[in-house]
Amino acid sequence: LFFAVGLMSGLLWLFGYQPLTLAKQVTTPLVTAFSTASSSATMPLVIQYLTEKVKLKPSVVSFVIPLGTTINMHGTALYQGVATVFIAQLYGVSLGFSQFALIVVIASLAAIAAAGIPSAGLITLSMIVTAIGAPVEGIGIILAVDRLIDMVRTTVNVWGNVTVAAILHKLERD
Repeated sequence: LFFAVGLMSGLLWLFGYQPLTLAKQVTTPLVTAFSTASSSATMPLVIQYLTEKVKLKPSVVSFVIPLGTTINMHGTALYQGVATVFIAQLYGVSLGFSQFALIVVIASLAAIAAAGIPSAGLITLSMIVTAIGAPVEGIGIILAVDRLIDMVRTTVNVWGNVTVAAILHKLERD
């Protein structure tokens, strides 16, 4: 939430947008992303709202949103990093600088590879947990709250796509 509200909204503000106004204009796609936990299922709605309600250029939207839905999974990458560190601490696995760097690299790449469907990040999380030497069984503890976290991280992913489309629209127009 800090990433979505703080960083992304700050970037929007920096480029001359009112983040709250933009969020109100795309409330339906954001709520759909939250309820379905699927950025892929939300993509047509995001495209429609950005072109019809927000009035962004269709050429920008048709480029950014499909690409962002496929590879822009920063909510998933953040989640995987935090979840891996949580599991490592839970099992007493000591993490040094090289393990943290490994978590960042693998989480970033795994997030790009994750499908835009509910709970896809759990599959790639097992790669990261294994890479740092923590037991994969720790993922079972996260399963209890994963659906709610998945809903939030999908909304963060979609908000990030909206943010990038709005910023690129502004840059292209300027």
